[in-house]
Amino acid sequence: MSDADRHGAETSQSLMGYHELLGMQVVEWTQEFVVIELNIADKHLNRSGIVHGGVLTSMLDSALSLAGLYCSTPGHVRKGMTLSLTTTFVSPARHGVLRATGTVRGGGAKTFMSSGEVRDEAGNLVALAEGAFRRRSGSETQQGVPE
Repeated sequence: MSDADRHGAETSQSLMGYHELLGMQVVEWTQEFVVIELNIADKHLNRSGIVHGGVLTSMLDSALSLAGLYCSTPGHVRKGMTLSLTTTFVSPARHGVLRATGTVRGGGAKTFMSSGEVRDEAGNLVALAEGAFRRRSGSETQQGVPE
C-alpha cells in the first residue's frame, strides 16, 4: 500500500483547527478505518494529572467520524458531522502517546455507525466509543467534493 493510499489524500486538510490545537495526527487512514495519535503534554491533563476526558472524547469523535470519510481523490475531501457519540472511560493515561482507532460498522450512503477505542503506548485500553455520523451533501461517494 502506498503512502497516499495509507494516509488518504486529505490527511493534513482534515486535521486543521481544533485537531491541530490538540496535537492530533492521522497516522493511518483507509476506507472504513483510521488511526489517530496524540503525544500527551501538560495541556492535555486535568487537575488530577491524567488526560482530560474531553481530550479522549475528541480523539474518539475524530477517529470514528474520519473512519467513514476517507477520500482517495486528490484535491477533494469528504465532510461529515456527528449525530451521537457515547464514550466510556476505562483507565487513566498520564504520559506517552495515545492511539485512537475508528472502524465503520455499518450504515448507508449518508448515515454510518462507527466504533473505536483509545489505547496508551503500553497497549492499555483507556476509552471506548460508539457513534452515529452523517456525511454532508456531496460526500456520499468516496470521490468527495473539491476542497
